[in-house]
This record gives sequence, structure tokens and C-alpha cells, in this order.
Amino acid sequence: MKFGVFYEIQLPTPWGAGDQARMFRETLEHVVLADRLGIDHMWAVEHHFLEDHALSSAPESWLPAAAALTKNIRIGHGIACLPPGFSHPARVAERIATLDLVSNGRVEFGTGESASKMELEGFGVDPKTKRQAYLEALEQICNMMAMSPYPGFEGEFFKMPCRNILPKPMQTPHPPVWVAGKPDVAAHHGMGCLGFNVMSGAMARAAVALYYKILAENCVPIGHAINPNIAVLANFHVHPDAKVARDRGEHLKFFGYSIGKYYLQGKVRPGRSNGWDEFLAIKDGFPQLGGDNPTSAIGTPDEVRSHLRELQAAGVDQVMLMHQGGRMPHEWNCESLELFAREIMPEFHDNEDIRLARKMSSLEPLIEAAMKRKIWMKGLGDDVPVIEPYGSASFIPKEGDYSGVSPDTRGALGLAGKT
Repeated sequence: MKFGVFYEIQLPTPWGAGDQARMFRETLEHVVLADRLGIDHMWAVEHHFLEDHALSSAPESWLPAAAALTKNIRIGHGIACLPPGFSHPARVAERIATLDLVSNGRVEFGTGESASKMELEGFGVDPKTKRQAYLEALEQICNMMAMSPYPGFEGEFFKMPCRNILPKPMQTPHPPVWVAGKPDVAAHHGMGCLGFNVMSGAMARAAVALYYKILAENCVPIGHAINPNIAVLANFHVHPDAKVARDRGEHLKFFGYSIGKYYLQGKVRPGRSNGWDEFLAIKDGFPQLGGDNPTSAIGTPDEVRSHLRELQAAGVDQVMLMHQGGRMPHEWNCESLELFAREIMPEFHDNEDIRLARKMSSLEPLIEAAMKRKIWMKGLGDDVPVIEPYGSASFIPKEGDYSGVSPDTRGALGLAGKT
């Protein structure tokens, strides 16, 4: 089984001077540590306007820094918001491909449609049609990264003419595609499942069984390749002393609080939040963290190991460690990850290559059958349209724009010999 570290970059309000810059600095330090310790993946969310939940509104801006500072860890969007109101699909394709090149082919393309009123309505995305908009955009983003040139598209939610989308990613036909949410949606479209709802072993077994059933029977790939993997989230903190682990883990309850605030029943006044005090007033009503339940991998190495074994036995491919929440001190986070990498992770990494090879071998006929069900976008062959420029541009001077300047200046502007 593999492991990822999961970054909301969560900072409860109120904020002090320099707090936001500190959080990004500490996050990058933690990514570097995770890479050195041999953690397999890192995942960065894309959330907008959720003050108490996440500062990672522009992962495409800080993930290149993470890539530049690391060597081996996979660089994951967890997720990129794809309905065209958030970003034009061509811009997403350009960003993903560029990051893949910068990272030397380490990108994981996690995708999603968003679910909060704050975000969807902030960008003018209709919640009633967000799923259709997401699927339309994702299919075309994959086509944009894999096809030269991209033939163009006229859909319900965006349109564009034939263009060659550049650059092309290092990974072919494109980086592995994942989707946040339910395993049925992931399997139907041939994507990896980013299960951001934390699970017990029993819940994970049900999710894994559903995923592979649909993959075998009804998968029609949305991309140019299938990514048959399941990742689940686990609130995470490990310490030799169980009480210390649970006391520190209390900060991670803030993650559940902020989910409820922005997605379920909170009343939010933008720019006027005091999330930390609101949380402290109700946190004792949250369930105890730890054990094999849908709340966490929090406790001693033996306790955390026990929970992870349940997920491994269920057939989970990766556990994403939700390690930073509330006002968890950076030093505690680093100590916890170092202990995990030293005392827990090695046994789960043992024979992982063999497990993965056996799994992929068993899935070969299912993947082959699913790829045959895909309706492929037709390329243009030699029938590529000719596009002529406008014939003028605002940055190119016209006659008379620079009268009275020196001959040398006129020559540099392409006006030599003209009066």
C-alpha cells in the first residue's frame, strides 16, 4: 500500500500578521520532509473563499515550488476544479502538462466538480449542471493533452476552435486521472477514486467491491488511459504515547468542523469569521478520534498500524494522511511523520511492487474491454485549418506613432526609412 500527505493548508481565523506566509513556508518544508522520508504522494486541494477550511486556492502556483524542491514524491492535484466557470479547459491542460514537465513526469491529475455554494456560485457555476460541465471539460482536457492538434469542440459549457495545446505532458497519453468522491463515478469513467470521506475497514471493503464491479461491467473511460486505483483519507497523528497522540489530534477535529460549516449547515459572513473560537465552543461534542472507525489513524504506532492493516486488507491502494488541521504546530506534524516513516510505513511498502504488478495483470482484460467501449474523438489528419493573423497588433507601432524620435529608435521599431 502507498501513502500520500494531504494539504488543505488550513488556518483557522482570526489570522495574525504573517500567518498565511508562514503556512505556505511550513507546507513546503513538510513536503520536502515527506519526499526525504519516502512518502509516495502529496495532494494539494483547490478550494476558494473557504476562509477557515483551506488557503490552497491556487495549487497550480505552489505545486511547482514543491516539485522543484523534491525528487521522487508524486505531485498531486487533490483536486483541480474543472467546470469551465473555474478555468477554461485549455488553461487547465496547459497547467497540468507544464507541471508534469517541470516535475519530470510526477503529476497526478486529481479532478472534481466542487460542491460548496461559496465556490460554485462565486464562479457562476450552476450547481444543477455542474456534473455535466465537469465531465465535458475533463474529457476535452484529456483530448487536449493527448492530441496534436486538438480538433476543436463545441459543447454545452464551452467551445473553442482547433488549436495545438502546448506543452504536451511528459507522461503519455496524459498524467493519471483521479476524481474526488464516490467509487461508482470513478469506476464508470475509468478514473482513480480519491475517497475524501474517511473510512473504517468495513466501509473501505464495500467501496473497493463497488469500484471493481463497475469497472468490470460498465466502465467507459473518459480519458485516454484507465487509472484503476483507490485512495482513502485518514485523519492522522502518531506518537509513542496514546494520550499525547489523541490530545494533539484534537486539532484535526477542526477539519470536520470546517466541512460542516461550509458544506452543510454553517452561516458564513465572508471576511468576518472567527472559526477557532466557534470550534472551541463545540469541539467536545465531536466523536473520539482513533481506532478502526471513520474518524482517524490517530494513536500509537501499533494503533495506527492496526487501522492501516484494515484498509490494506480491504484492497485500498493508497492512504492519504490528513495530518494538518486546526492550529496543529508544524513541529508536531514533522515529528509524527518521521515516526510513521520509521516504524510503520516500511511494512506496508514491502512487496508493494509485486502486489501492484499482480493487480494490474489481473485487470488487463477488464481494461482492454473498457477501452474498446470508449468513443474516441476523431483527429483531423491532414485536414488542419489554416489560421491567419489579424494583420495588426496593439504592441506594433503604426506610422506616425513615434514622430520626432531618433533614427536609431525608429529603426528598432521597424520604422527605419519612413517619415
